[in-house]
Amino acid sequence: MPFLVVNFKTYKQATGQQAVKLAKICEKVAKKTKVHVIIAVQNVDLFRVSSEVSIPVYAEHIDPVSYGANTGKDLPEALVENGAAGVLINHSEDRAELAQIEDDIKRAKGVGLMTIVCAPTSESSESIAVFAPDFIAVEPPELIGGDVSVSKAKPELIAKTVKLVHKVNKEVPVLCGAGIKDHDDVKIAIKLGCEGILVASGVTKAEDPEKALLDLIKGMAKPKTVKRSKR
Repeated sequence: MPFLVVNFKTYKQATGQQAVKLAKICEKVAKKTKVHVIIAVQNVDLFRVSSEVSIPVYAEHIDPVSYGANTGKDLPEALVENGAAGVLINHSEDRAELAQIEDDIKRAKGVGLMTIVCAPTSESSESIAVFAPDFIAVEPPELIGGDVSVSKAKPELIAKTVKLVHKVNKEVPVLCGAGIKDHDDVKIAIKLGCEGILVASGVTKAEDPEKALLDLIKGMAKPKTVKRSKR
């Protein structure tokens, strides 16, 4: 079953108590559909949200630091202690150099955190695959938050990313994001080899987040095989 990752970012509809409310909706949909739903929340909301739901809650940022004098940094051990099951790395709104991405992944793995690493291009996805993250999410920055999905605007990017990543490491699932809004966008992504999607505003800013989630999940369903009767 594919993965559906919802990035809460810092939207008003997904902060504080609203984050808990949205997380419970995501959990409800996950239980109802049996789809693997992961949510990424602001680090300050980790404890609040993870205490209220059973689905995986990821941090939106990590710093590859250890215990000590690191004011303002997000210590990996502290993320775990506050309920994080994983972490989102190198989102286009929180970029990191390749060397830091490698350090982030190592530190995350060292404390048992799963890793979803975002990449803007197929080539950068290939470079990141060498570090064996748990997921790579290809997201062209110019399409993030827009009205046109990567599935429809750049389907060749998805296909190329899957090919390059699996050439390096066949065990790394590829997700895609940027402008994903409905089940048609998801269906194209899955057909092109993705094992899930990464969404944000399409769910967080939806008038009815539950309805939006269920619509996205419709695109993950495999077509049923029709058995023909023998003549």
